[in-house]
Amino acid sequence: MSEEVQRVFEAIDALEGIADPTERARALGEVLKGLPDRNKRLKTARQAAVAELLARPGASLRSVGAELGISFSTVQDIVKGYSGSGSKRPRAAGAE
Repeated sequence: MSEEVQRVFEAIDALEGIADPTERARALGEVLKGLPDRNKRLKTARQAAVAELLARPGASLRSVGAELGISFSTVQDIVKGYSGSGSKRPRAAGAE
């Protein structure tokens, strides 16, 4: 886990440690309120980073997947902007 990721998780853990329940509830509420927008930004940033990896000479979905520790199909989904269960992905041609 990178140092940056560790700091994010430590900050979240610190919120749970706020002694005053009113302040803890307010702080957690502020974070929860901001998560949807932050989540979209993180997905967009990840998509750009994966696209950058794929733009390298000789890069493939499989090589990028191996580098990131994910499947080639997950790399493909990230690049296309898909996330979740797959229920919103377009059906393949001829699929029922």
